[in-house]
Amino acid sequence: MTVVKSTLPEPARRVAGDALQSTLVDLLGISLIGKQAHWNIVGPRFRSIHLQLDEVVSVARSYADTVAERSAALGMPPDGRPETIAAAYTLPGPKEGWMRDDEVVRLIADTLETAIGRLRERVDATAEPDPMTQDLLIGITRELEKQRWMFDAENWPRGE
Repeated sequence: MTVVKSTLPEPARRVAGDALQSTLVDLLGISLIGKQAHWNIVGPRFRSIHLQLDEVVSVARSYADTVAERSAALGMPPDGRPETIAAAYTLPGPKEGWMRDDEVVRLIADTLETAIGRLRERVDATAEPDPMTQDLLIGITRELEKQRWMFDAENWPRGE
C-alpha cells in the first residue's frame, strides 16, 4: 500500500527507492561503525581522531535522515530498523574491542571508500529515472569523499 502518492512513474520510483534504501543502510551502518570506533580507539592520536569520528557520525546521521525523507516523499517507506541494517549491511566493520588509532583510520577510510563506490553506482542508476534523487546522492558522495580524504591523510605516509 502506498500512503504517499509519488510523482514518479512506478519503474522510476522503484529504482530511486532501491537506491535510497541501500544508501540509508550504508549511512546508518557508517554511523554505528563510527561510534563503535569512537568508543574503542586508543593511541597517541586518540583525541583528534575521536573528535573526527564524531564528525563522520554526524554527517552520516544527517544524510540518513535526508535520504529517509526523500524515500518517504516518493511513497517508499524507509526501513532503518536494527534488524534491517544488520541483515543488509555489508561495508567493512570494526573488530571487537580496543582499536589502535592507525587501525581506526584505515577502517574508516576503507569503509568510506567502499560506500563511495556503491554511491557512484547509485548515482549512475538514478540519472534518468530520478535526477532529484541522483542530485541528493551526488551531494552525499561529495561529503563522504571529503571525510575519506581527511581520514586517509591521517595515515600518510603509509608504510607500503
